[in-house]
Amino acid sequence: MRKGRVLLTCLLVAFIGAGLFASYQYMAGKRAAAKNAIEPGSFEGDLQDPAASSVENYLLLGADDDGSGRSRTDTIMVLSWDKQAKTMKLVSFMRDIYADIPGFKSYKLNTAYYLGGVQTAKDTITGMFDLPIHHYAIVDFDNFETIADAAFPDGVEIDVEKEMSEKIGVSLMAGTHQLNGKELLGYARFRADAEGDFGRVRRQQQVLTAVKRQARTPGMLVRAPKIAGVLSQTIQTDLTSKEELSRIVSLLVSGGADIETMTVPVKGSYSFADYSHAGSVIEVNLEENRQAVRAFLDGGPAR
Repeated sequence: MRKGRVLLTCLLVAFIGAGLFASYQYMAGKRAAAKNAIEPGSFEGDLQDPAASSVENYLLLGADDDGSGRSRTDTIMVLSWDKQAKTMKLVSFMRDIYADIPGFKSYKLNTAYYLGGVQTAKDTITGMFDLPIHHYAIVDFDNFETIADAAFPDGVEIDVEKEMSEKIGVSLMAGTHQLNGKELLGYARFRADAEGDFGRVRRQQQVLTAVKRQARTPGMLVRAPKIAGVLSQTIQTDLTSKEELSRIVSLLVSGGADIETMTVPVKGSYSFADYSHAGSVIEVNLEENRQAVRAFLDGGPAR
């Protein structure tokens, strides 16, 4: 009987200790993060399709303040998560797509958020590509660095394909390196080469895949409370609680299967144009890209 009481006491102390540690780490994460200044406005997601109730689509936006206090979204992705099949598919949209923005004149796709907040960005993508969106999450680029450093204090392993430095705030050398938050963001944003924005979208997908792969380590479990604290301060979302957001992000980075990716517009479905009010844009064949997105999400290969 005495041994049983000692064992119970030890377990109780261990649970209390774990709880205190988690609470301390969570508060440390909150203190480490700058308060999010993003104001995305109201949001109303699409209703869930009863025939595909296990699938949820998340609009993921990376915002950059232009100095005026208003932001454009230079990273625009939709993550489709099939909870039953345990698969994740990611559709990246080029920011320079010439977009029909509801209630406004046509501009580049990244201007939709600038003009009308997250709801306008969502309605633009849904209207153009017939893609239902149920939830959203948005982070500004400065806070991305904080999140990356909290989650991966030793950096994220990236195979940098060439020397990069122009307009990204860091200097990167070719080769495999452990990139910290600032370097990781610089790598994902680089576009000063012949690939332009197409290369940037490819690198953003590469970074997300690398983060997901590296997150499958025991150390992530220990850092989870601190990461949750950082997320609670740095990400805006329509989800009902920051804890629910943390669960979604945890699934995103630590799930078993890799994320399948595609880029819109697909090859051969676009042309370049120039408008006085919008600058250089990408004009896309909407029907061809709608079909490509539908086929990809329904199980077909990316194009």
